[in-house]
Amino acid sequence: MEQKISVNMREIREAYQKEIEKHYEKNKVSALAVTEYLEHSSAAYHGRCVQTLHIPKILTEEAAAYFDEIVTTTYGILEKVIREYLKNPEYRKCFPFSRKLEELILVPNLYDSLLPIARFDLFFNEDDWSFQFCEINSDGTSAMNEDYVLNMALDRNSAHQSMKKKYTFRTFELYDSWVRTFLELYGTYEKRKEHPYIAIVDFLEHGSVTEFEEFQRRFRNAGYECEICEITRMRYDNGVLYSPQGRPVDVVYRRAVTSDVMAAYFEVQPFLQAVKEQAVCVIGSFCTQIVHNKWLFKILREEPTLSLLEEREQKFVLEHVPYTNLLDSRFCRMEHLLEAKDRWIIKPLDAYGSRGVFAGVDYSDSQWEQLVEEHFNRGYIYQEYHHPYRTPNIYLAGDDAAFRLYGNLSGLFVYNGSFAGVYSRLSDGGIISSQYNEKAVATLVAVSEK
Repeated sequence: MEQKISVNMREIREAYQKEIEKHYEKNKVSALAVTEYLEHSSAAYHGRCVQTLHIPKILTEEAAAYFDEIVTTTYGILEKVIREYLKNPEYRKCFPFSRKLEELILVPNLYDSLLPIARFDLFFNEDDWSFQFCEINSDGTSAMNEDYVLNMALDRNSAHQSMKKKYTFRTFELYDSWVRTFLELYGTYEKRKEHPYIAIVDFLEHGSVTEFEEFQRRFRNAGYECEICEITRMRYDNGVLYSPQGRPVDVVYRRAVTSDVMAAYFEVQPFLQAVKEQAVCVIGSFCTQIVHNKWLFKILREEPTLSLLEEREQKFVLEHVPYTNLLDSRFCRMEHLLEAKDRWIIKPLDAYGSRGVFAGVDYSDSQWEQLVEEHFNRGYIYQEYHHPYRTPNIYLAGDDAAFRLYGNLSGLFVYNGSFAGVYSRLSDGGIISSQYNEKAVATLVAVSEK
């Protein structure tokens, strides 16, 4: 891909910093108002609330267009991988899926998409526009609500209100655009009904319920009945999947991630039986697991996957997908990871929310050795660690508020192959994760200078 260089993002960020430093007390008060707003918003659920820094992520139109290019190329590659898996029994052997999961993956979804929704998380360098992928999310792609609420909170951010006098900003709309995409895909479903009953399905004890409620409102605004469903309370009878309220379900917006479904395999048999018998349309069918699993990065960089790709796609993969392999004695020596700890990060093969992720840069030699030994031969991958691009920002709501450098992670929302928006997260540690010290910020695009 053509390399482009922009200084505007840096200039805008520096303008925010100068504004904060010039009017520090005023911005401190506004940051506390932002925090109070967030703590009483739909971004607070399951006992936690998103925390934010005072400078939002500001993209230029050129950067947004570049993200669009990245999405288009990546999506095309992932489609090829999914199609090959579905049609080629030999290729399936490259993946670590159980027979039960493979059976679910191979159920035809009967509509015109293999990957309806995803979020491509990547480390983007704002100086030279280089980037490295962190992971691909398909099952349960989330955080639309965090971006929405964080943008609403900017009304209380004094520095941002000052910047609005100089710049014109636009935001990404992630709710109605997904509802439109969802309904368009259902319109291609072979067994579609004119007025389908929609179910948003997850394990509600750890799902983003407030986000589901907003999607429910948007589906209803579009003229469709919609119910938020606990997956373990659904019933299947005589070829019909019923919601917990006893309503026949025509189409599912699946938010239950595959690893959770498989862990509760026997508790969710009514739902799975409906899937196997193609009695319900599932937007986000189980074939998305092919690219959601962290084994994907290993498969992408090796044969036979590379032979599926055009030369430009091969180059794209080798440049932007980090080296990944299984953390066990078949694929590596433990000493290899211990000799250069800062080069590596280890992750569970199939988890989400950055649970159980450890980066060598965050630990001493002895701590890292203990972590590697503890997770060796236990379903973990090891991966080349990419040092995130760091930008100065400030957590004004904290007691020790000061500008410090934060690593950046950009999550590119993808709706049926189209770039839809960005979820921006930052951390001053080695890992950017809600399990550690992650902060999220609103994402905007600077359209013009007034």
